[in-house]
Amino acid sequence: MKNRKFILLAAMLLTIGMILAACGGGSDEENSGGDSGSDGGDSSASEETTDFSAAMVTDVGGVDDKSFNQSAWEGLKAWGEEHGLSKGEGFDYAQSNDKADYMPNLTRLVKADYNLIFGIGFKLKEGITKVADQYPDTNFAIVDDVVDKPNVASLTFKEHQGSFLVGVAAAKKTKTNKVGFVGGVDSPLINKFESGFRAGVKSVNSDIEVEVQYAESFAAADKGKLIASNMYNNDIDVIYHASGATGNGVFAQAKDIKQNNPEREIWVIGVDRDQYEEGQIGDHNVTLTSMVKRVDIAVQDISNQAMNGEFPGGENVQYGLEDGGVSAAKTNEEALTEDIVSAIEDWKEKIINGEVEVPQTREETEKFIDSL
Repeated sequence: MKNRKFILLAAMLLTIGMILAACGGGSDEENSGGDSGSDGGDSSASEETTDFSAAMVTDVGGVDDKSFNQSAWEGLKAWGEEHGLSKGEGFDYAQSNDKADYMPNLTRLVKADYNLIFGIGFKLKEGITKVADQYPDTNFAIVDDVVDKPNVASLTFKEHQGSFLVGVAAAKKTKTNKVGFVGGVDSPLINKFESGFRAGVKSVNSDIEVEVQYAESFAAADKGKLIASNMYNNDIDVIYHASGATGNGVFAQAKDIKQNNPEREIWVIGVDRDQYEEGQIGDHNVTLTSMVKRVDIAVQDISNQAMNGEFPGGENVQYGLEDGGVSAAKTNEEALTEDIVSAIEDWKEKIINGEVEVPQTREETEKFIDSL
């Protein structure tokens, strides 16, 4: 199973890269709800088409949140275009602006006869559980949680591992020995990001202070901006956010500071997607790295398995460092010195070969730090 999944992941990485390059990111198209490049003879699309269809229900923050939901949508688009489909004709999404939208969106997609329906985010667990019971002939998948139903595939990631690596980068980059973590909702999932990050920082230098704050929302850019402002004013020079669209406020604050004081070195570590572009401000870029979580690859992977009659219903399919499911982006070559890149690679090898067991909870993190 691991070897087959690795081959699928490698192949799909190439496919998504080709398709996204052709589409040019497409955030403006997504905002307008338009098709994402199927018109005009998309050369990346397969000549063969399929009757199989797939759709997704977003969490709050939107399909253009530049993070988690957007990554999932990019994966679904890549799958659809790979098989000659287009938005609304083989694949689609339903936007959730509030938790009250989850069930109506899920039900609407079921009644629209989609063969596979994704719930993007742990907040959709209750909704996916209900519709899986109500519609046993429809296949569902949930990202970031586990639903033990025969018609539900659970897709989870080893976020703590990738977060450890960006923690290493933060520790190597900070000049004030003070770094920050901004979380969305204080939950077991986001605690994995926090735990891995703290462990990575402390493994490099146990004297570095790590300030942790939660916005209690994945869609509150204004609150993210305020938290970031307070952190940067407190001499923190690197902030890692795991907060969806709330993180857009973290980037906005960092860019405001950089614009007013170009000589000041402050950084943001992105999440889920490579958020290098979000950090661009004039000739500078405040994105140090990103904890890339390949939700896009997972969505495309499961869609292909389901289409081919190999849907992993009842299984928890995990993605981690060993198969490229999580990683630390190296796009900002100017900011990531050879020393930082080398450290990231060294720790990555230690995690993969089992020398380092990265903590996933606050309790495990305290024990990990005490053992250093």
